[in-house]
Amino acid sequence: MGAAKGQLRTDFYRSTCPNVEAIVQQVVSDKISQTFVTVPATLRLFFHDCFVEGCDASIMIQSPNGDAEKDDHDNISLAGDAFDTVIKAKQAVEAQCPGVVSCADILTIAARDVVTGSGGPFWGVELGRRDGLISNAGRVGGNLPQPDSNLNLLNSMFRKNNLTQTDMVALSGAHTLGSSHCDRFANRIHSSSPDPSLDPDYAQKLMQDCPVGVDPAIVVDMDPTTPRVFDNAYYTNLVEKKGLFTSDEVLFTDPASRGTVVGFASDNGRFGEAFAEAMVKLGRTGVKVGFEGEIRRDCTMFN
Repeated sequence: MGAAKGQLRTDFYRSTCPNVEAIVQQVVSDKISQTFVTVPATLRLFFHDCFVEGCDASIMIQSPNGDAEKDDHDNISLAGDAFDTVIKAKQAVEAQCPGVVSCADILTIAARDVVTGSGGPFWGVELGRRDGLISNAGRVGGNLPQPDSNLNLLNSMFRKNNLTQTDMVALSGAHTLGSSHCDRFANRIHSSSPDPSLDPDYAQKLMQDCPVGVDPAIVVDMDPTTPRVFDNAYYTNLVEKKGLFTSDEVLFTDPASRGTVVGFASDNGRFGEAFAEAMVKLGRTGVKVGFEGEIRRDCTMFN
């Protein structure tokens, strides 16, 4: 892992595809202007990719048998706009630098660009990943956080990927963007009594937005205050008992992580720095470099 990390460099394509970041950024910008869903969807796609097999674009593979990573039930809800963003960016890069830049690197750049494009921090993206050769739905289970995960489970899951509790709390701030289907938190509002860790007014609003028997396609914003801006509102919401998932609110209710939440809630700049640092570390997870893996010509299929 250490050796692989050392082979990633921000200037990896300096001589082979010097404009790669500008090309990807243009595609991402165009895509965001068409639909804002691109922002949270691309960020989520990056997390889901890196937490299974490492950051190797294995999430992009389409299988005719429906047994690839993206087909697992934890990944079914990944939005098509995210896949489309990476595919379009890859096509644009291939037009200028054929066979040079991995889909894994393109996804990593795009994840940074959607954050910056919605008001979040900028950071230098380390590059040099190669695309993985394994994409199996059966290898996803147990590797992705769930809406009801407690702090110990979250910490152990992130620790497996060389990420600290502070990294985990910072990366959870991605929930300042995007939406969730009602069934992902229904247990908190429709049991015999609403979850006491939820603000009563917020619980009431969620019950109105997500009544019993609601259409499964209905979604609600994860950040009820500034859902289209990458900011620290996620943490101020947690302090006000307005975390949508149990796995969100536990970051504030558990004394072990509460201080970090309060710190991010009171200082947007501090959150932005911690998020950027954690994203760089996340991008080093299980990477393939050198002669490992391949450079896919088409992100959706192995060469």
